[in-house]
Amino acid sequence: MRLSLVGLLLFARVSFAFAGNPPPLTIKDISLMLRSGYSSEAVQREVAARHFIGALDAAGEKSLAQAGASPALIAGLKSGGFAVPASEAAAVKKELDEKAQHRALALEESRKLDTLYQARVAQERKAAAAAAAASTSGIAALVKGNLVTSQNGILRPYLDADFEKKKLIGLFFSAHSSPLCRKFTPNLVAHYNKIVTTHPEFEIVFISNDKSAAVMETYMRDDKMPWPALSFDKVPAAAGLTKYAGSAIPCLVVVDENGKVIFDTYAGTNYRGPEAVLSDLDQFFAGNKGPAQLAQTR
Repeated sequence: MRLSLVGLLLFARVSFAFAGNPPPLTIKDISLMLRSGYSSEAVQREVAARHFIGALDAAGEKSLAQAGASPALIAGLKSGGFAVPASEAAAVKKELDEKAQHRALALEESRKLDTLYQARVAQERKAAAAAAAASTSGIAALVKGNLVTSQNGILRPYLDADFEKKKLIGLFFSAHSSPLCRKFTPNLVAHYNKIVTTHPEFEIVFISNDKSAAVMETYMRDDKMPWPALSFDKVPAAAGLTKYAGSAIPCLVVVDENGKVIFDTYAGTNYRGPEAVLSDLDQFFAGNKGPAQLAQTR
C-alpha cells in the first residue's frame, strides 16, 4: 500500500527517532499509523517487534476500531501478547518519561522565545507611537497641501484650514482590490456619517494601498467616501503617516492631532480588526468626552 506523506513522516517519527532502540508503541501511535495508511497487518508486525505499552481500555479499543484496526490486532493488544516484558517495563517507562520531559522543556523554551519576540515587536510599535506623540509637527502638518476629496466623482483639493480644526483623526489604510476592505468600507462610511453630525472635530484620512491613482479614485467614488484622502502620488513619501499602518488591511488607526495613537486595529502584533476600532469609537463618543480628554483615555 502506498503511504501518504503524513504516513511517511509518522514512520520516520516512530521508527527512526530512537535509532537502534525504537520505543514501544502507544495507542496514540498505533491510531496515527492506521489513519495515515498503514494496514492492520503492518501495524501488527511493528507492534510485535517493538511491543506495546499502556492499557487498552474500552475508549482505546473504540478509538483503534474507528481508525481501522482489525479484530485480530485489537485482540492481540488486549491479550497482552505484545506487552513490554516485565523485566524491561521499568526501564522503558523511565526512558519515555525522560524524553517526554525533554520535549516539554523544549516546548516551554520555544514559547518563552516567542513571547520575548512578541514583546519586542509590541515595544517597537509603542516606541513608534510615542515618537509620533512627541512630534511637534502634528498630523495637519503631515498632510498639508496633500489632501483630496471626491465630489461628484471628481477629485478636488481639500482645504487645509478645514483639516486644522480636526482633533481626532482616523487613518484608514485600505485598497479597492481587497475584498475585506470593500466589505468593511460601507460600515465605516455609515459610522463616519453618524459621528460627524455631532462631532465635527472627527475626521478620517484614506491612505490608499491601490496600484494606481485611477483605481484609488474609483474606490472613493464607488464607495462614496465622504472623507478626504492623501493624494495618491504623495503616499510613497508619507512615512510620517504610513508608519501607523499594520501588516494587513483594512487597518484603521485613530490618533489625536499630535499623532498620539488613541485606538488601533492592532494590539501589539495581534490583529483586532477595524470593526474593533469602530466599537472603541462608539464607546468613546457615548461617554461624551471632549477632545481635551483624549490623552486620558489610553
